[in-house]
Amino acid sequence: MNSPMTQRTRHQQGFTLVEMAIVLAIIGLILGAVMIGKDVQRNAEYSKVANKFLYQWKMTYDQYYQRTGVVVGDCQQAPTYMVNGSETTFDGKPSCNRQGGGAAGLPENFANTGLRLSHGQGYAANTVGAGDPSLAEQDLRDLMLRTGIRLAPGRGEDHEDRYLYTDSNGNATELQIAFQWNPPGTISSAGNVMVIRGLTPDLARYLDQLIDGKPDAREGRFRIQNATLNTSGHTANAPGDLWAGNNTYAQTERDAPTAATEQTGTDGRKLDEDRVMLVTAHWAMEQ
Repeated sequence: MNSPMTQRTRHQQGFTLVEMAIVLAIIGLILGAVMIGKDVQRNAEYSKVANKFLYQWKMTYDQYYQRTGVVVGDCQQAPTYMVNGSETTFDGKPSCNRQGGGAAGLPENFANTGLRLSHGQGYAANTVGAGDPSLAEQDLRDLMLRTGIRLAPGRGEDHEDRYLYTDSNGNATELQIAFQWNPPGTISSAGNVMVIRGLTPDLARYLDQLIDGKPDAREGRFRIQNATLNTSGHTANAPGDLWAGNNTYAQTERDAPTAATEQTGTDGRKLDEDRVMLVTAHWAMEQ
């Protein structure tokens, strides 16, 4: 027969060390699963951006070349091999009507080059920084539809050049693509490029790793655009540059980005509810 003292002792017993260890292990597994779930969800969102939007536009650009024999917006009768080449001039005359016997048809001998070919007014001049190119007169969507090319779904009808996603703080963010020709020596890639505006640094690193296997902001086929840095020299064969900023820096109405601060992340706060800072990238095209 148990005594009252023995019963009272049994009632006062707590958790053993083994039981506490099991509980802590379960809590750790739950927290780990939550964190892994967030990473999986974010990577799935990034994969959708790449496969359902950017790669679709890359295929559209290549398809235009295959059907017309020139890059988008170029002259078919006298190709310049520059995006929006039909708006350029040569010896003071429209490039599409140029005749032989003049200067060599090198990009340096053309004028009015590098205008940004996009749809709508989302890419006006100097939207990233001083020296950012002006809009072309031609419209990207019209050129594609006129050639009979089916556009990527994008954000919807008449917004195929845009894609909506959420940043790591849960704020809605819109991507927009355009195309332009960069003169030789442009650090963000010379030649014809796809311009992608509205990337968080984390998404830019993911795409960079996916496209050229190396998340370096100034090397490979996928590079950061910065109107200031792209006009200055860069040490050859030196270690590359990281994608400026990270997903803790915010871009707010109070802190409007400039050419310098947009790429460094110094323009915003570090609050979880703010919109994450955004960068612009250039993806070099093969054609």
